[in-house]
Amino acid sequence: MFIKIAVVGLLIFMIYNLFRALVIMNSNDPNKPNMSKFIGRRVMTSALIVLLLLIGILTGLITPNPRPY
Repeated sequence: MFIKIAVVGLLIFMIYNLFRALVIMNSNDPNKPNMSKFIGRRVMTSALIVLLLLIGILTGLITPNPRPY
């Protein structure tokens, strides 16, 4: 249950960083942080999500659907 909540929270954080990068990309203010900072956070968050899912599947906390159809 904890892994599922953590994955949902990380997905929300990833979407938040994506929209922060969009706002910075559309504004031309040199005083704001670089867009790559937020894009890097999004990439690291997605790598963490994949790692959590792999750990959950390998430990048996998450069971994948055996028949996806």
